[in-house]
Amino acid sequence: MGLAQILKRKNPPLLGLDISSTAVKLLELSRDKDRYRVESYAVEPLPPNTVTEKVINDAEAVGQAVARALKRAQTRTRQSAVAVAGSSVITKTIPMPVNLSEHELEAQVELEADQYIPYPLDEVYLDFQSLGPSENNPETMDVLLAASRRDTVDMRVAAVETGGLEAKVVDVEAYALENAFELLADQVPMEGRTVALVDIGATVTTLTVLDDGKIVYTRDQAFGGKQLTEEIMRRYGLSYEEAGAAKRQGGLPDNYEPEVLDPFKETVAQQVSRALQFFFSSTRHNSVDHLVLAGGTASIEGLDLMIQDKVGIETTVANPFARMSVSPRVPAQALRNDAPALMIACGLALRSFD
Repeated sequence: MGLAQILKRKNPPLLGLDISSTAVKLLELSRDKDRYRVESYAVEPLPPNTVTEKVINDAEAVGQAVARALKRAQTRTRQSAVAVAGSSVITKTIPMPVNLSEHELEAQVELEADQYIPYPLDEVYLDFQSLGPSENNPETMDVLLAASRRDTVDMRVAAVETGGLEAKVVDVEAYALENAFELLADQVPMEGRTVALVDIGATVTTLTVLDDGKIVYTRDQAFGGKQLTEEIMRRYGLSYEEAGAAKRQGGLPDNYEPEVLDPFKETVAQQVSRALQFFFSSTRHNSVDHLVLAGGTASIEGLDLMIQDKVGIETTVANPFARMSVSPRVPAQALRNDAPALMIACGLALRSFD
C-alpha cells in the first residue's frame, strides 16, 4: 500500500477517520450531483497519552475508540481513509522527463528516491503524483514525492483494523486539509489570495498557508487546548475527563471566564501572532488576506474576534458543513459545535469522490 494513495481511483463510500491526540473523529459523506450530505459522524474521546503529538502509543486503545465511534455513528461502511501527520512525512518536488509512461515514471521515482529520503527505502512507503509541466522547462514535469516510515503508517493501519475498519487510503493531514478547503469557498474566497489556516489541536497547533488554493507553507508548534484543560483541572480539582467535559459543556464557577478562559484566549492569540511572524520571516510572503481557525479550540466563543483584533486579519471559524444537507439521524447542533474540529476528517471523507 502506498502512502497518500492519491492516484488510484476509489470506490465510495469511505469513512474519513481522523486520529488526533484526544479523540477519534469519524465522518461519512454522500454526494448527490454537486451537493454533499453528512450521513453519519462521531467523536470518541481517547484515554490520556494514547496518542502523543500525533504518534500512536497504544493501537489497542485507539482501536477500541474506533469501534465505539462506529457504533455511535451507526454506519455500515467499513472502509476508511486515515492520515499521518505532516511531520512524519517527507515530501519533495522533483523534475522528471515529460515523456515517461506511468510505469517508467514509477521506476524512475524509485531510482531517484534514494537521494531525497534519509531512511533505507525498505523502511518507508513511497508515493508520487505528477503536478504537471515544470514552470521553467517544458521538457520536464514536476513530480511530488511523498514518503513516510513504515512503522508510522502500519501503526495507524493496525489501530484502524483493531476497530473493525479497513484502511483503504492513507493520506497526509496537510493534503486532507487542502482537500477540505474547497468546502469553505463560500466563506473564504481563495482565488489569487493568501489564506492561513490555524488548526489548534490538543497539544499541537499547525499553521498551513495556502496561496491561490495550494499549500506553500506548513509548520507545527507545541501548543494546544490541553493547556486549558490542565488549568481547569488545577483550578477546580477535577480529573482530566471531568475538566474536558466541563470545558465543552460548561457548568464551571463564575470566575472561570475572567480568570481562566480569557487569559487562555490571550495566549492563543499570541501563539497565532507568533506563528504568522515566523511564516513572514522565513518566506517571501509578508501578508495574509484571511485567517481560518480549525481544531477543537476554535469553537471557543469570541476567540475568532480576539485573534482578528490582535493580528489585524479577517478571521473565520471553519465550518466545512455550511452548505451540506444533514441526515435526520445526525444531531445537527452537535455537528455545528464540532465542525471546526472535523476539517481533517472531512478532507479524508472527500476521498470517496476522487
